[in-house]
Amino acid sequence: MKLTPFMKTTGAKATALVIAVVLTVAASSNWNTTIVKTDRAYQVGNEAAEVTLTEFVSYTCPHCATFTKQGEAPLQLAYIGPGKLKLEVRSIIRNNVDLAATMLVQCGDESNFLKNHTMFMARQDTWLNIARNATRAQQDAWSNNTPTARRNIASALGFYEMMETRGYARTDANKCLNDQAKVATLIDNTEADYAEFGIRGTPSFAIDGETLDGIHGWQALEPELNSRF
Repeated sequence: MKLTPFMKTTGAKATALVIAVVLTVAASSNWNTTIVKTDRAYQVGNEAAEVTLTEFVSYTCPHCATFTKQGEAPLQLAYIGPGKLKLEVRSIIRNNVDLAATMLVQCGDESNFLKNHTMFMARQDTWLNIARNATRAQQDAWSNNTPTARRNIASALGFYEMMETRGYARTDANKCLNDQAKVATLIDNTEADYAEFGIRGTPSFAIDGETLDGIHGWQALEPELNSRF
């Protein structure tokens, strides 16, 4: 899969309140703290849950950040926390900024995944705006699929400072950004998800392995979930 150049996109403004709400809900519901890394996803919730929701996300997708703000707290509170549903989060890699963000979200122990994920989505308006206004020279430098390019992205977009708030030293972040084997895995997984689920955009969703056509946000997803219980 050839990574496409970073494209300018638009999105709604995220706030610190999003982080507080989502993380408070996660902390108060036992199944929200059960996180397992699988071959192609991070799974959150009760392994024995009767329903599996798969969420396909891109960290440079503003609509994905909107879903985080609108849907993650009620999803965790009403479905994952009580053990009725388990959530698979699968990353779709669209460009090298996406790749760097994904590698940092997935950095370290799997128990860190959900809070890293929420942080990058909730703060997306800040760092994505910087990326949109990058110079041509910066974009050219970021287009190389190398550890140096990913470190440059992390530095320019404030990713190192974000990771520090989560307890990651710069050396920890760089270890993850330097992992070329991880790059290959993420790209292979993206291609596999495109082929298996027919993903056309993000966010997209599947329930029990069946792609939900035309559903790309919380308002459309919620009634679909309610119909399954």
